Amino acid sequence: MRAFLLLCLLEVTFSKTFDYEWGGPGSNTENAGANTEVCLTDQTSCGCCLMQQQIHRMKTFFNVSLNELEKDLMKTKNLLNSVRASRSAFSVALTNDNSMTCFGPFRGEDRVIIYKHAFINLGDGYNVDTGIFTVPRSGVYSLALTVYSDAGSPGSSLAACASLLVNGQVVAGPSEKNTQDQEDSATIVIALHLKAGDKVVVNLPIGCFLCDDSSHYNTFTGFLLFATD
Repeated sequence: MRAFLLLCLLEVTFSKTFDYEWGGPGSNTENAGANTEVCLTDQTSCGCCLMQQQIHRMKTFFNVSLNELEKDLMKTKNLLNSVRASRSAFSVALTNDNSMTCFGPFRGEDRVIIYKHAFINLGDGYNVDTGIFTVPRSGVYSLALTVYSDAGSPGSSLAACASLLVNGQVVAGPSEKNTQDQEDSATIVIALHLKAGDKVVVNLPIGCFLCDDSSHYNTFTGFLLFATD
C-alpha cells in the first residue's frame, strides 16, 4: 500500500512538472471535481487525490498573487513615468561672451532680463528667447538669483539690482547701489509654491545695469522640489 501511494505521488509530481498552466484561478476546477469523485470510489488512491487538490489550491494562490504583483508593478511604472515627465530644472547665465558686456541701464520702464546661456533646461520650462520660465507643474520650487555689475572705475555709480516677478508681481529683489565699490554682487534664494502655468521672470529696474562674460557672474536658477498636484 505504501509503495503504491509513493509511486502515485511520484507520478503526480513528475506529470505536473511540465504541465503547469498559469491561466488564473479556477482553470482546473473540473479536474479537482474528478479527483474528488475518484477519492470517494477508490480509497487506495485517496492520497493522490488530496495531493492533486493541494497542488490546485497552490496554483490558484500563486496565480492570484502574480496578478496582484503585476498590477502593483504597472502602477509603479506609471507613477515613475509621471515623475520623469514632470521633472523641471533650469540654470541660466546672462551671457557667454569672452569680453565683459553690460545690460542696461535703461530709462522709462523695467526690462525683462533674457538669460541667453543655458547650463541646463530640463523640461524646457525656461525660454531663452523671452526670458520667461513657465511653471510646468504645480509644486514647491527653489529659485536662486545672483546679480553682478561693474561700475567701470572707482567712484562711479554702481547699480547691480534686479526684481524677481511671478505673474507680474515682485516677490524679491537683490540690490547693490552705491558709489563706494567699483564692482559688487548680490544673491537671493527662496522657495515658492507655484501653480502650473505661472510665469516667472527677472526684471531689470530703471537705472540698474548688469555686466557679465564667460565667467557667468549673473545667474538665474530654479528647480522643482516636490509636486503638489
